[in-house]
Amino acid sequence: MPNILHIETSTEVCSVALSSDGVVKFHRQDFDGPSHAALLGGFVEEVITFARQNNIDLHAVAVSGGPGSYTGLRIGVSEAKGLCFGMNLPLIAVSTLELLCCTAMFRVDIEDGAWICPMIDARRMEVYAAVYDEYLNPVMPVGAYIVDENTFAEVLSQHKVIFCGNGAGKCREVINHPNAIFVDGVYPLASNILALAERAFAQGKFNDVAYYEPFYLKEFVATTPKNKVF
Repeated sequence: MPNILHIETSTEVCSVALSSDGVVKFHRQDFDGPSHAALLGGFVEEVITFARQNNIDLHAVAVSGGPGSYTGLRIGVSEAKGLCFGMNLPLIAVSTLELLCCTAMFRVDIEDGAWICPMIDARRMEVYAAVYDEYLNPVMPVGAYIVDENTFAEVLSQHKVIFCGNGAGKCREVINHPNAIFVDGVYPLASNILALAERAFAQGKFNDVAYYEPFYLKEFVATTPKNKVF
């Protein structure tokens, strides 16, 4: 299995991890941000030092590519691309929303058939979100949404839905449905990128180091959807 350095800076949390042989060997994280510019370089240096001391040769760099904070994503992706250029490594970018799903699966005993709705906070009652089934297949498209009591009505009428991420808290009082389950404390973390990054590595899904750009919240216009379920 590949040895991968993981970087996550899409929200207020700054985190870095090193995985080898399918196991996280080292990680650093800070929840008191946003202070990515001050912390990330030091965290990465610690990971690289650990790798060298333990004779772990890196095979790739993985980064959480959004949606998320414009500043945070710029810092994280710039660091990842710099490492790839400097160490001649391929770049793997993973969806922050899929990463939140994986994190929720690790933390919560999700019943069979339940879907997951990760939410990244935008402004007011806007979130960047999607709905995924238990296999990470999208069942409600990725997009920017203005949340009201009807935004997720159709999916909630069919399945229990786990809402998580830093945008979920403000939606708790608005989405009032017996199938809506809110889980607090689910953050996108570098240590949880492992499964998504290894899948991409095995499939040869690498990003162009020179031209890759993350997904910024400001690029999308929030709408109230018609709740089309794929």
